[in-house]
Amino acid sequence: MELAADYAELIEDLQRLNGEARIVDMATHLGTSHVTVVGKLNRLVRDGIVRRQRHRAVFLTDEGKRLAAQARERHATVRSVLLAIGCPPEIAERDAEGIEHHISPETLAAFGRFLRQRAGDGDGTR
Repeated sequence: MELAADYAELIEDLQRLNGEARIVDMATHLGTSHVTVVGKLNRLVRDGIVRRQRHRAVFLTDEGKRLAAQARERHATVRSVLLAIGCPPEIAERDAEGIEHHISPETLAAFGRFLRQRAGDGDGTR
């Protein structure tokens, strides 16, 4: 599911930046070949994550949009915890990208509780 989440996020990013997600842009961003991206997209079509038409841009299905939103939320939570414990922003961003795919639901929930508790300490007395 890691691959599907990464592709779903990338497709959303490209649509936001360029108005569409093209295979050539995905290949450039991922540093891989056009053929590799097409192969991965074919699996995502089979799994109901994306839809595509020959010689057209790639689109997320509702399931793909849900997957991208979940991945972004996991990433933001992990990044926020890393920043809260003092990691530099560029390292927190990079590490969150890897951790978000391997974090258990229980740990993610604990991270959320930590962040909510920390936000409740907004008076500066920790």
